[in-house]
Amino acid sequence: MPDVMLKVDNLSVAYGGVQAVRDVSRQVRPGEIAALLGANGAGRSSTLLAIIGSVKPKEGRVVFEGRDITGTPPDQLVKQGIAMIPEGARVFARQPVEQNLRLGAYTVRDERVYRERLDKVYALFPRLKERREQLAGTMSGGERQMLAIGRALMSGPRLLLIDEPSLGLSPLLVEQVFDALAALNRDDGLSVLLVEQNMAQALEVA
Repeated sequence: MPDVMLKVDNLSVAYGGVQAVRDVSRQVRPGEIAALLGANGAGRSSTLLAIIGSVKPKEGRVVFEGRDITGTPPDQLVKQGIAMIPEGARVFARQPVEQNLRLGAYTVRDERVYRERLDKVYALFPRLKERREQLAGTMSGGERQMLAIGRALMSGPRLLLIDEPSLGLSPLLVEQVFDALAALNRDDGLSVLLVEQNMAQALEVA
């Protein structure tokens, strides 16, 4: 495995005539939690969207495990081992919790692997197991964030990109979410690129 898992070189993103990201370079090593910090409007989310292929960079390139993935569609990156949790804990509101998790495992063909990952998500977030038949849209903000993380984990990523996991959560739930990220990194070696405004919380785990 390369010494650098993710390498972003001189990345720039523009929306029409508006420059959102200018000449950003960043690396994430295997087994590392890296933080991308900054205020609203600083271009952090646009950087993640360019990495995941949701927007096309104006300049620069993105390399994952030695392969140039610049502009690769998000569904292809999931198959390569990258998952992203966008800002706002977006879930399938009209689907139950367990169906949301099943949808996160759309690349998994082996039912045994699916069950193993499901059990692991439920062990990480027992609340999701308790609510597995509940419609996702009726859950609290913290529960939806847990579900968004769990759904991303169902694809078996080696690199997790997560945008503003603390947004709108109570301090207690923020602590639970960051504890889960730290546990995934410590126990499973999951690499994480974290975008966060809560600098103190981010620097505790990064």
